[in-house]
Amino acid sequence: MFWVAPANHPVYVTVTELEYNASENLLEGSCRLFTNDFEVALRKTSKLKIDLLHPAEKKEMEKLVFQYLESRLQINLDGKKGSFSFLGYEQAEDAIAVYFQIGTPAFHRLNMKNRLLYELYPAQMSLVHITVNGNRQSHRLINPEDNLTLSF
Repeated sequence: MFWVAPANHPVYVTVTELEYNASENLLEGSCRLFTNDFEVALRKTSKLKIDLLHPAEKKEMEKLVFQYLESRLQINLDGKKGSFSFLGYEQAEDAIAVYFQIGTPAFHRLNMKNRLLYELYPAQMSLVHITVNGNRQSHRLINPEDNLTLSF
């Protein structure tokens, strides 16, 4: 999912995946952020020592990760703000994968505001993949563009 860029042309990208699980009434999601960039962003918002791969206090790190996610990723379903349930995070190659879900009945419109790592890089890009009822849509947001609205 991630690629290595030539040294003289860095790539700043996050990937957000959402899939609606109709049988569970859940919008299941994950975000992948390059580990080093994510740690830099968390250092800007915390006075704690940030080490996502080997944290001294895993619960405190999870709290920071969740707070960051909630502050930079908003999802509205049919005009109502989605309430995140944080499931955790893990290392995924050279990235951190953050997992969450939103309980919701079927919806017809999704609005997302995605500003993950936008405070770090003017060239930050967010790839977004959304699957509802087997229909997958993919979109790209490039800083400062952060808003996406889809109808199903």
